[in-house]
Amino acid sequence: MIQKKEDLSRSKLLWVLFRSTFTLSAFTIGGGYVIVPLMRKLFVETYGWIEEKEMLDLVAIGQAAPGIIAVNTSILVGYKLAGVVGALVTLFGTMLPPIIFLTIISYAYGAIKDNAIIKTLFYGMSIGVAVVILDAVVNMGKAIVGKRQILPIVIMILAFIAAYFLKVGIVVIILACATIGVMTTFLGDAAKKKKLKETAVSPEGRNEK
Repeated sequence: MIQKKEDLSRSKLLWVLFRSTFTLSAFTIGGGYVIVPLMRKLFVETYGWIEEKEMLDLVAIGQAAPGIIAVNTSILVGYKLAGVVGALVTLFGTMLPPIIFLTIISYAYGAIKDNAIIKTLFYGMSIGVAVVILDAVVNMGKAIVGKRQILPIVIMILAFIAAYFLKVGIVVIILACATIGVMTTFLGDAAKKKKLKETAVSPEGRNEK
């Protein structure tokens, strides 16, 4: 784990954010579903700047929001760690490599589109992409199961069934899960307030006072 975020100067923090997102974007093949797990590993496990639960929340918001999940999540990570400037830095760091790469490829596309070696190369990369995504699923799933709470586990299983077997859209699933989360939190808070109120008016509660 590197230095704590609090021990870094603002300019150093912004540089680390740019360097990290630029490197992830430049050397990751497979899109957002590969970059996001690597981002989680970097900022949660290596740097220790974001908690696992917070990262899960950021990924969920990034997925539900319009746009590219990798860009959305990098903006959220940058904003959490360094405010608006951090969000702009991580946005630039994530977007710059694809812009450079696609600009170069556009000039050579005609020569490489039917190249057998290039096709084999990308096929091999797709295998690695599948492994990285599986690793992310296992780690994030362990974080949810590890809490030993029934409702999140049930929601996770139902979300998988809806996505894989019923072919329900990802956005619909995430919005449904978010709605359940809000309702659960609201009902839980209401139950706690009711319990506190009952305790306050009960004879035992008055005696304690």
